This record gives sequence, structure tokens and C-alpha cells, in this order.
Amino acid sequence: MYEHGMITPVVALIAWSLLMLLWLYATRIPAMSKAKVKPGEATKAQMEALSSANVANNYNHLMEQPTLFYALCFALQLLGQGDHPINIGLAWTYVVIRIIHSLVQATVNVILIRFSIFMLGTLVLIALCVHAMIAVGMIQWDFTH
Repeated sequence: MYEHGMITPVVALIAWSLLMLLWLYATRIPAMSKAKVKPGEATKAQMEALSSANVANNYNHLMEQPTLFYALCFALQLLGQGDHPINIGLAWTYVVIRIIHSLVQATVNVILIRFSIFMLGTLVLIALCVHAMIAVGMIQWDFTH
């Protein structure tokens, strides 16, 4: 798990995103068929009314904030910080949080729970960003004092 530093959590989140895409197709196509919605002719309102809308929205969300995660992981890896246990731990924590977020959104979709999970993931992302800022010298951090 630690052998490839920050790359393994990146690959794991990409794999999860692709799994969510498969879940989307597995639910969206039957939902469109049942609702007699034709691809390319449906309105946004029709698509949002489908039973697969929460899965679709989650897949879209996996294409948004996680892009910052990917960039930070690659930056930390390139800066020689990819093998630091704190960074690896934060990266895996972010992946787990995004998976939990996906499962909540795609199933029960309780907004307060989902938002809390999202904010927790954002805090992890901020911590990774601070570590990257320290690594590039934007923040001076002296552990000796």
C-alpha cells in the first residue's frame, strides 16, 4: 500500500470513479427505458427525475473536487513527499471519505450527512495542500522550535 506513495490512492479513487460510472449506466439505462426517455431528447428536468439521478450527480461530483486531490498527490509525489506516512495516510483518508460520500449520495442522499462527509474530505484536502505548500517553501515550518 505504501510502496508507490501517493500514486496508489490516486489509482484507487480513479477505479472507484469508474465503478460509479458503471453503476450509473446500470441504473440510468433501465430508468430511461422505464420512463420512455430517449437519449439526446430528454430535458434536464426529465433526467433529474430519473431514479438514477443521485448516482449521476455523484459521478459528476467525482469529476470535480477530486481533481484537486489528483493534482496534490502528483505534486507531493514529484516533490519527494509521496512516501511521507502523513501524506499517504491523508490521501487514503480522502479516498475512503469520497467512497463513503458516493455511497451516501447514491443511496439515502441525506443532504446534512452528505455535506458533513464532503466537508470532512475538504479538510483532508486542505491538509494535503498545506503539506504541498510546505514542500515548495510557500510556508516555512520549523519543527526545531
